[in-house]
Parts: sequence; C-alpha cells; structure tokens
Amino acid sequence: MSFVTEETVKEVQTEIEQRLAASEPEVEVLLAEVLAGSTLRLFIDHPAGVTLGLCERVSGHLNDLRDRYTLEVSSPGQDRPLTKPQHFTRFLGRHARVRLREARGGHKSVTGELVGASEEDVTIAARDGVVTIPYAEIARSNLVPGD
Repeated sequence: MSFVTEETVKEVQTEIEQRLAASEPEVEVLLAEVLAGSTLRLFIDHPAGVTLGLCERVSGHLNDLRDRYTLEVSSPGQDRPLTKPQHFTRFLGRHARVRLREARGGHKSVTGELVGASEEDVTIAARDGVVTIPYAEIARSNLVPGD
C-alpha cells in the first residue's frame, strides 16, 4: 500500500479535468480522491445529470489511469462534495458539513446552513453561531441530505 500526497491528488484531478475538457466539456469533476493508495474515485456532474453511460464514457477516456489505480466514477449523490467556491455559492440555503484541517474551538467539523460564500471563504450558520471558514482550512465538505 503506497501513500499518496494531497499534492499528487490535486495534480491527478487537474490532469483529469484538462483531459475531460476536450472529450466531455460539460462534465465537471467535483472531486478526485485516492483511497488506500490504489483506488481513484471520481465524483462527476453534468447539467443533464449523471448516467451510467456517462460514467462509462468518462472511464473510457481515463482508461490509461487503470495502470496506476482502480478507477471508480460516480455521481455526487445527495451528500454531494463541495470543493470549489462556486459550489458553496450554488447551494446557499442548504445544509452542509465542513471538516476542518485542524480543530477550531475544540471542533474538527462544522455543520449548518450555508449563508454566505466568497472566493476566499464560506459562512455557515451552525448551532453554536455563525462562523466564517477560509477554504484553505477545509479538509473536505459536502451537502447534508434531507433538507
């Protein structure tokens, strides 16, 4: 089992985004993550929705990555990852869970309503009050299903 750095994952995601921009320009790569050093999981979105056929096409465009990884391509689902400022802006008013790189006020995550988003940070109305979190402090974030 090999260790994959966060920088390596970002490089892989950037490479995938560039390749898909040419072959599937409407596909948005929401998140690429490497699990256990050998599985590359991609969450994709498309204005018309994500179908099995689209996942198969994307997998085909990235077939050479199978030399390094087991490839999984899927839709974002109800707990959709939020990875870019425009994702947070798009889902203002919805509930999200934000996991922090380092604990803040004794908490490693914040859950609440998305009430603001800029190019630098996101603002969440949590149970303990309103908190603004710079994107650089976010380890991972996603929508909370059911609202």
